[in-house]
Amino acid sequence: MASRNTYGRPRLVEALRQILHPVGHKRVARLMREEGIHGKAKARFRPNTTDSRHFRPVASNVLDRQFSVQSTRPAWVSDITYIPTREGWLYLAVVLSIQTRQVLGYSLADKMPDDLVERAFINAWSASLTPTGVVFHSDQGRQYASSKFRQTLAEKGFTQSMSRKANCWDNAVAESFFATLKKEEANKTYQSKKQAYGSIASYIHGFYNSCRLHSALGYRSPNAFAKDLKCKP
Repeated sequence: MASRNTYGRPRLVEALRQILHPVGHKRVARLMREEGIHGKAKARFRPNTTDSRHFRPVASNVLDRQFSVQSTRPAWVSDITYIPTREGWLYLAVVLSIQTRQVLGYSLADKMPDDLVERAFINAWSASLTPTGVVFHSDQGRQYASSKFRQTLAEKGFTQSMSRKANCWDNAVAESFFATLKKEEANKTYQSKKQAYGSIASYIHGFYNSCRLHSALGYRSPNAFAKDLKCKP
């Protein structure tokens, strides 16, 4: 048909009326159901959180998918995702420990400036007794490749690592956390940005780190697992 099978009921009714078919919405809805006709909805806009189309330096993949909690070399992973609110998008950067699966630090902002990931990293570093030589892994996004962020990592004694281009499996731990967050907490549109800030903070600190049983940790919470690690001789 002329609409290329894209019209839903309202547009189909109007199209038929324009060619002098006196039809109503209920009749068209019934006929569409009987014929299995469905309009095509617009794809929901989802912001792109990784801009790898830049000429900034890209680190090699030092982590190389060494995601085991038993890994002897400490490593942190980081990523950015979007959070929908009725007041607009928020962008969340997180930093997680490979060894404990704890969210060590995070940052929320209305946009994605270069310092979004730096704030998340500094929050994590400030709250952790971190030895030098820790691997910091992310995708190739421009925020992670900025000169200021690379300098900050070097000053704190971290070794930068990046996923291969367009390979989400190279950062599977961070991707898994975001999938869990959006299934268990950020699975709706928040009424306000203030509500989103509070709800995400409550989820991370009040549930995910402190209470949520993690399969990779032998079904212990990240905080409990980290505490056990510190107690080991």
